[in-house]
Amino acid sequence: MLFEGSYFILGKMTEAKSFRAVKLICGIIFSQEIFLKKAKENLCAFFGSVDFESPLFDFDLTNYYEKEMGKELKRKFLSFESLVSPERLSAIKLETNALEEKIKKELNASLRVVNLDPGYLTSSALVMATAKDFSHRIPLQCGIYAHLELLFTKTGIKILDWTYPDFRKEEYQKFFREVRKRYLEQLKKIN
Repeated sequence: MLFEGSYFILGKMTEAKSFRAVKLICGIIFSQEIFLKKAKENLCAFFGSVDFESPLFDFDLTNYYEKEMGKELKRKFLSFESLVSPERLSAIKLETNALEEKIKKELNASLRVVNLDPGYLTSSALVMATAKDFSHRIPLQCGIYAHLELLFTKTGIKILDWTYPDFRKEEYQKFFREVRKRYLEQLKKIN
């Protein structure tokens, strides 16, 4: 039974604690600069200012999106200034899915022109949202799962058995380390 943030568990009242705010990121896969520009405009309208962005990466370790989005795909990551509740991840993924469709219509395209991959960064991990189920993914709500991508340790970044191949690249990890640094600085100002 729920009483204003408290729960009765086995007859004992237990206080529920709020989650710490997290750093929202979004990966954008695209083939043309106009698609990236449109995606960035729409994402900023939803999630606010970008405080850091990655260089352009070649998205060339899989051809998963080529049939729909073309060849010579690129990826860019954005980090957003405002922190968010991790509980919002599934809603954010649903919003980015809707944005993909909106951008497709705005550009009069017959197929999807951007793939938007939201996630968040904590002091200890990078978590991405996905609509694809697999054994290591945690169901959230509305068909969205959390995919634990990377762990941050005192000595660097730990790769997991299921970490996507491109997230294993040093260039990606350099970006995520910088975002984590910015996030930790934000937390110091809050506390």
